[in-house]
Amino acid sequence: MLFGGMVAHLVGGAVRLGLPDALGEGEATVAELARALDARADTLERLLRALEAVELVAETGPGRYALTPAGHLLRTDHPDSRAAIARFYTDALLLDSWRELPQSVRDGSVAFERVHGTSFFEHLDGHPDRAEMFHAAMADGTRGTARVLPDAYDFAPFSTVVDVGGGDGTLISAVLARHPHLAGVLFDAPGGAARAPAVLEKAGVADRCSVVAGDFFRSLPAGDVMLLKSIVHDWDDERAATILSRCREAVSDGGRLLLVEPMLPDGPGAAGPPVPFLSDLNMLVNTGGRERTRAGFEALCAWTGFALESVRTLPAPSGNTLVEAVPV
Repeated sequence: MLFGGMVAHLVGGAVRLGLPDALGEGEATVAELARALDARADTLERLLRALEAVELVAETGPGRYALTPAGHLLRTDHPDSRAAIARFYTDALLLDSWRELPQSVRDGSVAFERVHGTSFFEHLDGHPDRAEMFHAAMADGTRGTARVLPDAYDFAPFSTVVDVGGGDGTLISAVLARHPHLAGVLFDAPGGAARAPAVLEKAGVADRCSVVAGDFFRSLPAGDVMLLKSIVHDWDDERAATILSRCREAVSDGGRLLLVEPMLPDGPGAAGPPVPFLSDLNMLVNTGGRERTRAGFEALCAWTGFALESVRTLPAPSGNTLVEAVPV
């Protein structure tokens, strides 16, 4: 566990060097890679041997390496790429706040605001390079859900889906492509929505999806399905309730609220895999948000005019929970 941070930086460093892309589908010698990456051969070999130890590359011959199946996920051109996530989660933008974890545990304060003097999303507004890194990571993290959600939920009874905080359109594009009867609205802040038109056009759904920029704390476009992926966990209960209240105002009679989020297990001894709990603390120190249990989602829905109707785990490669609620 104590070496886990070093492993994360090993992975992030390999991506920043461009090593996975340099290897691609083939294999190469250390000398060939050193020339391609403008790196010293001796230090690059040390990096490759560490990557081999964590099973991201394999030595196919003396001094010759290729990516393993897991290593291929770090290529930027892989359909399930995690390269942008590797950059984002090993960047000082997030990690500096984690050093302040004890103080956040003591008083509930948001470490990011102490470190950077502003909130996480306000910081992104003023730093376009970091905003680009964030949005790229969110797109990478959405592809798994985009692959399975269109078939995992019955969209047939509805005509309009509003993707609230939909970023570059990865999720709404997949839903619309699978369900030609649907019209879509992608809603996000101006910076978040800027990449969406190109993604919608590439998916062939731009004619059925409008892109609307705005503030989801104030108002939302009307629709039958209000779809929010990885949105409410960014916020504390009060601000999350404000977002869901705007959803309640915008959703049609007989419509649905769909929340795609990690879910913490509930009850004594129900620890489970560590990632949702680590994400919960990441929200604490960086955004002031939190991951929630089923009871937490149920309370949030009841507070904002919804009744929780169902909870299910989405198939791999998503692994997120789909919370469905109806307006009351």
